[in-house]
Amino acid sequence: MAWRSFVAMGDSFTEGMSDEYPDGTYRGWADLVATRLAVEHGPEFGYANLAVRGRLLDQVLAEQLEPTLEMKPDLVSFAAGGNDILRPRVDPEMLLDKIDPVVARLRAAGADVILFRFADIASLVPGGRRMIGSRADALNDGFRDIAARHGGHVIDLFGDHAFLNRDLWNADRLHLSAAGHRRVAGHVLNALGVGVEEEWMLVPPMPQSTPWRLALSADLRWAREHLAPWVGRHLRGRSSGDLVTAKRPVLTPFGD
Repeated sequence: MAWRSFVAMGDSFTEGMSDEYPDGTYRGWADLVATRLAVEHGPEFGYANLAVRGRLLDQVLAEQLEPTLEMKPDLVSFAAGGNDILRPRVDPEMLLDKIDPVVARLRAAGADVILFRFADIASLVPGGRRMIGSRADALNDGFRDIAARHGGHVIDLFGDHAFLNRDLWNADRLHLSAAGHRRVAGHVLNALGVGVEEEWMLVPPMPQSTPWRLALSADLRWAREHLAPWVGRHLRGRSSGDLVTAKRPVLTPFGD
């Protein structure tokens, strides 16, 4: 199918952190997918990216759903809920109960929908499997079931063990590196049946095992530089995206 328009919904994953253009703005997998789809359809191909870092599911739905439906895109990506499951009292089943009718509305409006089983970040952070693993697994399984129920495309990043390679991640262990975003874009384009640049699927060699003292030191540094600021913002009711707006709020030709 030759999609004429693409709207990306979500949070930092879809905004493109931490894959930077030379000017410091974020590119990310969705821009890469739009680049390739624009080649397929030509200069009239429209792209909007409504994703904003730090957004919780309810914020994504409140801020992005109606604008997406109003743009009447042929293709929509929906990736949200990842920030919610970092919070210990969140019930993933309640998140899925909100997501299911959203996907149904998008499909009823005529859009093909892309959903994700998120990569296993719980295995990359100290104690992550114990703290968030079960919630992340439930959310991932729910996305798979929703995609099957409504005829969506599900991109199984969790099943791609290449994402256990830390070179695909930024130093904060929560956001993808440029190589990680390229690999996500490759998976999306393969799922859509569109040709993909081979180098986008290349993975750096797995780093050598780190001696436990050095690994402990790295974990402590990560906790000090990345975990502690996140906890501090959460306790103050703040978000990294409080002053951020969508980078492409209107459906326009991708070259614009």
